[in-house]
Amino acid sequence: MHSKPHELTEDQELRSIYRIQLVSLFFIGLFFIFVGRSIHIQVVQHEYYTSLADKQYVGTSLNHFDRGTIFFSQVRDEPVPAAQLIGRYRIAVAPGKVKDAEALYRTLTSRIVIDKKLFDERLQKLEDPYEEIASGVSEEDIVYLKSLKLPGVTYVKDNVRFYPQGSIGSQVIGFVGNDGSRARGQYGVERYYEDILSRATDQPTVNFFAELFADIGTNEVSNQDKQMGDVILTIDASVQRSLHTVLEETKKTWNSDQIGGIVMDPSTGSIIAMDGMPSFDPNSYGDVDSVRKYSNQLISGVYEMGSIIKPLTVAAALDAGVVNEDTTYVDTGFRDLNGYKVRNFDGQARGTTKMQTILDKSLNVGIVFLVEQLGRERFQDYFKKFGIGDETGIDLPAEAGGLTKNLQSSVFVDSATAGFGQGIAITPIRTIRALSILGNGGVLPSPHVVDTIVYKNGETKKVSGTPGDRVISQETSEQITRMLVHVVDTALKNGDYKMDHYSIAAKTGTAQIPQPGGGYYDDRYLHSFFGYFPAYEPKYIIFLFHTNPKGAEYASATLTDPFFKLVKFLISYYEVPPDR
Repeated sequence: MHSKPHELTEDQELRSIYRIQLVSLFFIGLFFIFVGRSIHIQVVQHEYYTSLADKQYVGTSLNHFDRGTIFFSQVRDEPVPAAQLIGRYRIAVAPGKVKDAEALYRTLTSRIVIDKKLFDERLQKLEDPYEEIASGVSEEDIVYLKSLKLPGVTYVKDNVRFYPQGSIGSQVIGFVGNDGSRARGQYGVERYYEDILSRATDQPTVNFFAELFADIGTNEVSNQDKQMGDVILTIDASVQRSLHTVLEETKKTWNSDQIGGIVMDPSTGSIIAMDGMPSFDPNSYGDVDSVRKYSNQLISGVYEMGSIIKPLTVAAALDAGVVNEDTTYVDTGFRDLNGYKVRNFDGQARGTTKMQTILDKSLNVGIVFLVEQLGRERFQDYFKKFGIGDETGIDLPAEAGGLTKNLQSSVFVDSATAGFGQGIAITPIRTIRALSILGNGGVLPSPHVVDTIVYKNGETKKVSGTPGDRVISQETSEQITRMLVHVVDTALKNGDYKMDHYSIAAKTGTAQIPQPGGGYYDDRYLHSFFGYFPAYEPKYIIFLFHTNPKGAEYASATLTDPFFKLVKFLISYYEVPPDR
């Protein structure tokens, strides 16, 4: 038997309709509230919520900033970070929740520095739930402040680029700056290896509501490079610090305008140390008084190097066979080359003179004789083979080309003066590359600062400079090395710096500094010094220079001590065995 369906009474039907209408009115009302609130947010308080979204979503996104690490090498230990990410914090307050602003200020400033005027201005914005009052705060300070449970105070973590070595090697490392759309490497290794060091997460990350209310994220550019990793430099942290200290002391002693130095393996081209001053601290790169301090003048600066170029001319003449170590010439103290007078540094004539004396006494007239024996065209060909007119291809940005037009000149005097380092201006990195051939058997090396790339997937890539062409013979390399060892053992400071157990090949250079309008200053000089050791199988070549040192005319007075400080440090640090 089936029961009859229950029939609603008239009263029950009226109550059901009433309920339906009530629910409908509730949802209609809720809809209008939502629409009204949306209009209020997007129109009436658009600027407020745009600012808030930017603070909450874009600002905190620095927590996601990622970038590869740059390491200095160490010969007997783990690599040392030269550029890395560390955690730093921003402190913000909700002014409406702060009961005693003065007490809060005293508490915070007992641990960190906060600008009082900024603090007072921010605390007056009682309707704003987020006002930043400090940034760059260390984790140690944040742990302490959090333990105080300060009402209305919040802490936001950022990943920031940190350079633990400060200004040491900063022109090689560079820094990370914002180009308006994202963080990018600026200068140095940071720039050259941007594709390796950058990460896809370098861009700020946003969510739907941030994009809806703040209209952000429309200009983001994604990093498409998949070969992301860290880089380990050929630069050794301990040698770099030693070079930095020597340069700092030398600059202070002689009040130089500018100073720089390179330590390199002359066979492989691996840069073991490279530094220059004046420089900057990449942790506060915005504080510099001139952007020129960012630029690595060892790569980008061009200079007339003076007498350290003379061994290249001697080597060319020996290699071409136009002279040998026993050849002599008559030194008259000066030469008149179609109206252009070339003099020895002291103007003195030395009569019948051997090849060795050209280097021992740094004789300009002797170099003119050698260029005459070579002939202009052959001399120019050798200097081109030495790479004087070509960029080295070092893995750093902004390598300068140099001023070497005199090596194409048909006027003999241009070649004669180029033979002793005047009238051609080249970079220090090009200089040390050319000078390396004297000791490494005559092969042109390829300078580089990165040793290894360690990719995120665990793979590694060894970076090695490809050896260049042989430009002088092994025999010539040995000949010129013997001559440069003789310079140190007998001529440099009368042989006072001869080392009993180590053979050192070296040469000084002093050059007048060109005036902007032509000609040379009478009282301003560039001093340079280069040398390599152990002389007959060199592992290290050192180049030093500084401009306008005060109180000494010749490089032997200002750079001999710094050079030998570095030699002795390298011998001790690398435990170099004696070679004589």
